[in-house]
Amino acid sequence: MWHYLSAIIMGIVEGLTEFLPVSSTGHLILTGELIHFKGEQAKTFEIFIQLGSILAVVVVYWRRFLNIFGLMKEDGGRRGLNLLHIIYAMIPAVVLGFLLHDAIKTYLFSPYTVLVGLVAGGLLMIFAEKKQTTVTASSLDQLSYKQAFGIGVFQCLALWPGFSRSGSTISGGLLVGTDHKTAAEFSFIIAVPMMLAASGLDLLKSYQYLSAHDLPVFAIGFVTAFIVALLAIKFFLQLISKVKLTPFAIYRFVIAILYSFILL
Repeated sequence: MWHYLSAIIMGIVEGLTEFLPVSSTGHLILTGELIHFKGEQAKTFEIFIQLGSILAVVVVYWRRFLNIFGLMKEDGGRRGLNLLHIIYAMIPAVVLGFLLHDAIKTYLFSPYTVLVGLVAGGLLMIFAEKKQTTVTASSLDQLSYKQAFGIGVFQCLALWPGFSRSGSTISGGLLVGTDHKTAAEFSFIIAVPMMLAASGLDLLKSYQYLSAHDLPVFAIGFVTAFIVALLAIKFFLQLISKVKLTPFAIYRFVIAILYSFILL
């Protein structure tokens, strides 16, 4: 029974934090420490339930994805955001992630490195808010290739657990000239191929820790993450234009302080 409850808790944490700028990886690692949900099987579980969050993005933006791949034309056939934007945004993190994958998994996945990432990511978010860059893209279809690549460069920071992929990409978006909603939406969209690639690679390397006996636990975590992420995405898009990034940065600092006391 405890395994099922742990799956629900981890699924809720994944769904809530995957697309908020607070670091889902950091929260999963720290939550796993608190409820003693650790080990190789737990790591594989965390990778698997990320696919539930990915599915939530696909459900929310299914028309946009069909449009990107030329399978559906939105609003009279506009084709502003296209596949090249996605490719340019993926290149930096894909290359760096491929080169440093083993080192990252070996040296950076610990509660202590997560605490560093939480604080550093929060500082970046505050800097992005205070910088007040001129907005040149107030919708996804106004996004330039240069801006997409720039956001991709900032996405590399998320290779450090706790930094937050959405936090780094949204901050990057603000710094290269997008508004908050556009930065958040582009962050969600590029999360799908990035997370599919990363999760797929990790699952291939850890499939030996999976068995038929684990299927119910993995299924519960997957469904929980999907449902919670679906709600979190819609809520965050309404919230980000009103409260900006600073409250999320402060939350990261508070969480870092609380967890540092727990760990010490």
